[in-house]
Amino acid sequence: MKLAIVGALLGATLAIPAVAQEAGDAAAGEGEFRKCRACHMIQDDSGTDIVKGGATGPNLWNIVGAPIAHMEGFNYGDGLLAAKEANPDMVWTEEELVAYVTDPTAWVKEKSGDDSARSKMTFKLNRNQADVAAYLASVSPDAPAE
Repeated sequence: MKLAIVGALLGATLAIPAVAQEAGDAAAGEGEFRKCRACHMIQDDSGTDIVKGGATGPNLWNIVGAPIAHMEGFNYGDGLLAAKEANPDMVWTEEELVAYVTDPTAWVKEKSGDDSARSKMTFKLNRNQADVAAYLASVSPDAPAE
């Protein structure tokens, strides 16, 4: 009996960080986004750089509320395209962004239904994912209200 109680308490304690991270801090996420700049920029529709960065990954301006793999002319990976094909109406939400940046390949496998699917994004964000998602929501003026 004591072992069951200890196990339940330990499980609840381990779950707290994940629950606590659900509400991200956009200001903290702006700092965390520096890890993403190697591959991603944030440039608004007028061409103003919000965050100068690489072009290996797509521009993340207005990403929250946008359909996955939506930028014309961008060379998305087969895994993300398969996820889009399997979920044609899916849009990026903060929750989906948190799951994606935590493990991009696991996310495309789940969303595409293909266990062999891979993401071109190999970087995994191990902490503060909700903060980054909140920051991306803050630079997404067309995002639906939560």
